[in-house]
Amino acid sequence: MALIDKKDAATRLARAIASDIGLYHEQKIIEGIIKDNLFELLKAEFSEGRELYKSRINRDVDPECNFFDRAIVDVIIKGKAHVKSRIW
Repeated sequence: MALIDKKDAATRLARAIASDIGLYHEQKIIEGIIKDNLFELLKAEFSEGRELYKSRINRDVDPECNFFDRAIVDVIIKGKAHVKSRIW
């Protein structure tokens, strides 16, 4: 399989991976937002997602994996903005 070498395709992949994490780990995400330990609680899931993302893209397109980090915020965290939390 050829590596993704376009920014828009890399962004779509990052968002799809983040969406899958959100879909399969919704309760952990809600708990992590409420307790303000989201990144600790989902460390393994985010790491696995990041590694999958890195394995599918040409690193010249997104050398720091910023598209994946942004997808976590845009898809997972903003998607749960309705959850009561002391952090917002």
